[in-house]
Amino acid sequence: MEKIISLENVALAFDGETILNNISLDIYDKEFVTLLGPSGCGKTTTLRIIGGFLEPDSGNVIFEGKKINNLPPHKRNINTVFQRYALFPHLNVYDNIAFGLRVKKAQESEIRTRVTQILKLVNLSGFEKRSIGRLSGGQQQRVAIARALVNRPKVLLLDEPLGALDLKLRKEMQIELKKIQQSLEITFIYVTHDQEEALTMSDTVVVMNNGDIQQIGTPQDIYNEPINAFVADFIGESNILDGVMRKDFLVSMHGHDFECVDKGFNDNEEVDVVIRPEDIKITTPDNAKISGTVTNVTFKGVHFEMSVKSENFDWLIHSTKAAEPGSKIGMNFDPFDIHIMRKTKVRCCDNESE
Repeated sequence: MEKIISLENVALAFDGETILNNISLDIYDKEFVTLLGPSGCGKTTTLRIIGGFLEPDSGNVIFEGKKINNLPPHKRNINTVFQRYALFPHLNVYDNIAFGLRVKKAQESEIRTRVTQILKLVNLSGFEKRSIGRLSGGQQQRVAIARALVNRPKVLLLDEPLGALDLKLRKEMQIELKKIQQSLEITFIYVTHDQEEALTMSDTVVVMNNGDIQQIGTPQDIYNEPINAFVADFIGESNILDGVMRKDFLVSMHGHDFECVDKGFNDNEEVDVVIRPEDIKITTPDNAKISGTVTNVTFKGVHFEMSVKSENFDWLIHSTKAAEPGSKIGMNFDPFDIHIMRKTKVRCCDNESE
């Protein structure tokens, strides 16, 4: 794939606080990229720098091979859909979508053709004369997306555009957005703190924390092979334990040695050990190295979620079978269910702007 955007050692600080810490990122043509992380991690700041609403203190923003640090937003072939849709309440659906084309002095015949095409794409055909105030939240969001796409940008930036929608509509719009992106074959750069949203829609997920990029990969890579404890804990639920890598393929945790599939660590190196709740198999205490007492059981619809106390650690287990609260169980897992990662120190910037 052809590279369309590159961030090269981009840094930004507000009032002496680091917001972006020399991040570098390549984004490719026709890719759906999601910037994912907690509030204050720098993901929205990154989006604003790409869109031209902020200028980095240092580093370069490269678009199609050209540096665009000083180029204003309206001169970039990039459009943005914000969390607040910023639609014009005095204009109907058609005129809201046509607004940008009229600013560019396009012919009315071309405007009519392009607006009609984009309305069909976002499933709003027949809504041309509807006032914005008579639309649902999901319909308003579709109008905002249509208005951004009708100008045919090379890149569309989306800053948590589903945040105001209810859960059912969010899930429907996740599927719709992916279909729109694939249909138009343009690059989408999407910002969210919702892990499920990122895993559902993205070709590439960029996990951020405290102004740094933690990991870049496919949704499958990010979930199955997290690079550190932060990513493992942020993407889905995890049991994260202190461990010691005795040697290649052997880790010690919870007072026992376990075979694993990881290598390349120093002998006796302290590590973080990650085990996903769904990878733990329940057995009897005498058939497992680790056992504990069930403290809580919650039915989640497709599985039971169990809390298990073992020594000084609270385990989380997802299973289709439930154990009784107060009962003692054993916990088994296979070598490939054990994920080993180096311990990392993370800068603290909880109060920083996003």
